[in-house]
Amino acid sequence: MNSDARGGKQCVLLIEPIPSWIVDRAREEFDLIVVSHESDRSPEVMENLDRIRGIAMPGFAKVDAEMMKLMPNLEIVACFGVGYDGADTAYAAEHGIAITNTPEVLTDCVADLGMGLILATLRGMVDGDRYVRAGRWVNEGIMDLTNSPRGRCLGIVGLGRIGLELAKRAEVFGMTIAYYNRSERDDVPYPYYPNAVALAGACDVLALTCPGGEATQNLINGDVLAALGAKGYLINIARGSVVDEAALVAALSDNTIAGAGLDVFADEPNVPEALFPLGNVVLQPHQASATIETRTAMGNLTIDNLAAHFAGRPPPNQVV
Repeated sequence: MNSDARGGKQCVLLIEPIPSWIVDRAREEFDLIVVSHESDRSPEVMENLDRIRGIAMPGFAKVDAEMMKLMPNLEIVACFGVGYDGADTAYAAEHGIAITNTPEVLTDCVADLGMGLILATLRGMVDGDRYVRAGRWVNEGIMDLTNSPRGRCLGIVGLGRIGLELAKRAEVFGMTIAYYNRSERDDVPYPYYPNAVALAGACDVLALTCPGGEATQNLINGDVLAALGAKGYLINIARGSVVDEAALVAALSDNTIAGAGLDVFADEPNVPEALFPLGNVVLQPHQASATIETRTAMGNLTIDNLAAHFAGRPPPNQVV
């Protein structure tokens, strides 16, 4: 235990949003400083920089090298989510700072929303809701016919835990599966494509379940969208950074692709306003893991990672 721990508790900086009941548990475990954003430089933060041993943060928060340098005794960054691309992993590795995440506990909920977005885009479920609410069913009769997922090919970019679960759900709806990964898997029966363009050209629905970060920055660009084509749909439950948003706006506006279902964006919560009037896109506010059950499990695992580290044990989910 470090000499400046207060009441036996290590000082942890917690960056919101994290559910209030998880924050309450964290207060019991740690000497907690809570901020609403990683840019917060309040007196409480600045006066305790040398005491902060850990950071708890949503995976999309930006904790870069400059922020880590402010905390000379930082030992661990615990990400609330499977993604940890918001943390500077290179700096952390160089300076012996552990980084953890919360995999597996959110897999099912994220895959569920991915399948929901496939159904919402192909079956026009959001349009149908609007059609009824606007009185158009009464005044105009039945709305235009929509598309069935059955018999269509789902191309998955990033066939990891979430991608595999999404594939299982899609197969129940009669879809066939293909995928693109950093490397081909030898434990699945699905056809493999060597790049995103080739996969997009071979599928009807392109779903993104890959990690964010520099390696996948703007992976889905104009060439990929053109290959997906006028009857193709894009589903993004990965990271907004994976998609070139300007290219996507253009592709949706000029019907280069048929539609999209998007849960994530490059500069959240700032969504490109050009998407708002478009009827061929379904928008969600980064909700894939946002159930009470899943967020509780994620929060508890975040705390467990911190507690294990401070107790001198390997954190359950250390990635750096």
